[in-house]
Amino acid sequence: MAVISVRFNSKEEKILETLKKYFNCDSSNLLKRSLWDLYEEIKDREIIEQYEAREKISKSGFIKIEDILD
Repeated sequence: MAVISVRFNSKEEKILETLKKYFNCDSSNLLKRSLWDLYEEIKDREIIEQYEAREKISKSGFIKIEDILD
């Protein structure tokens, strides 16, 4: 397991302390949680971009209810 040192300025330390209290966890768990959240955001964006690319190619659209009932 890797050990990484992170430097924070005073404002960042205050934010870290606030988050640790709010989420009731230590610095290590808070940073790991943040990493996973950021990674998940990237993956979600990739999935959305792939979906939008497929939709652009298929040119799907909406159908009026009147057209369905005819």
